[in-house]
Amino acid sequence: MSLIKAEKIKKDYQAGELVITALNRVSFEIEPASFVSFVGPSGSGKTTLLNLIGCLDKPTGGTLRVAGADVASLNRKESAAFRGTNIGFIFQDFNLIPVLTVYENIEYPLLMVQSVPAAERKKRVTALLEAVGMIDQKDKYPDQISGGQKQRVAVARALVTNPKLILADEPTANLDHKTAYMVIELMKKMRDEFKTTFIFSTHDQKIIGEAEIIYMLEDGELKGKEVKGGGGDE
Repeated sequence: MSLIKAEKIKKDYQAGELVITALNRVSFEIEPASFVSFVGPSGSGKTTLLNLIGCLDKPTGGTLRVAGADVASLNRKESAAFRGTNIGFIFQDFNLIPVLTVYENIEYPLLMVQSVPAAERKKRVTALLEAVGMIDQKDKYPDQISGGQKQRVAVARALVTNPKLILADEPTANLDHKTAYMVIELMKKMRDEFKTTFIFSTHDQKIIGEAEIIYMLEDGELKGKEVKGGGGDE
């Protein structure tokens, strides 16, 4: 069963008297444990699409099902609960909370979103700190660690709720070449270990080169799909 199924989804925005179409009849399916990138020029609809998948916005047409839920039918409270259970987010600028330690940043979603008991929180956070190689930095604050380390913490924070899906909007844009590859390899390792699907919106050729499935967007329309490793093009 597909983790995500989009059928002719459309997203329009009202700008004064103008209607701007950000996505136009876009259809695709994504399976569990996939490593997928949506690519295209600025204004192609990549971020809009991630916002729809992440239940941060609703389509104005078509059908979008994520982890079995029709996202257009969810109200604001239901959308928040659905995100907290099913989706993790990784941002370009890390979005770590500066007054919290590395450990506390990773723990935060378990306190604020899922109300996980203390013993289970400690178990999950410690396991992920070890998995991303940050256990020795757990008591430091974000301004005391490097950009690559911040993104490792962001990956751990996104995974700590055991989501089915991670959405990453330009996650390597603020990283140097070597660090970006290290973070990409870390995300692949986490995908293999936790069977989590990673979906990227990116211009970064490093991520595009490592993605196993690439969807090409242009002017709000899906223009093609490339599957690495013998899947061929569509």
